[in-house]
Amino acid sequence: MNIVITSDHAGFNYKSSLIKIIKSMGHNIIDAGTDSNESVDYPDFAEKASEYITSGEADIGIFICGSGIGMSIAANKIKGIRAAVCWSVESAKVARDHNCANVLCMGERFLLLNECIQITKAFINTPPGTEERHLRRVNKITKIEERNFICND
Repeated sequence: MNIVITSDHAGFNYKSSLIKIIKSMGHNIIDAGTDSNESVDYPDFAEKASEYITSGEADIGIFICGSGIGMSIAANKIKGIRAAVCWSVESAKVARDHNCANVLCMGERFLLLNECIQITKAFINTPPGTEERHLRRVNKITKIEERNFICND
């Protein structure tokens, strides 16, 4: 699987560790930055990393910032992205199984590194759900997105 990973300065420390773990699982990594603890704006990195998913270059994404919330809000503005802030293994599994999330967002300030590792593994190893009730709901989300998408090109 091709996985894009990104962070802002507040998620940079965990990003480096997660890259090693994900590679050890046999996946390809696309590192969309940032490359240091120097202050940056998370929307820039969420947008850049999301484009790898919407273009098909990456299958899923792992986005880390201070809380996970900012990255999630920014990523969810992009058509085709379903970003979920996850705080536990169970929330990661539900995000994939029930919501077909394609981006995992986590907060370095609120989770221990080992928790992020376990959450990441659960997200990667849980396939998108196939139950009719979940797919029906995800399709409704897509229709909301399509009704509200404005092309500014």
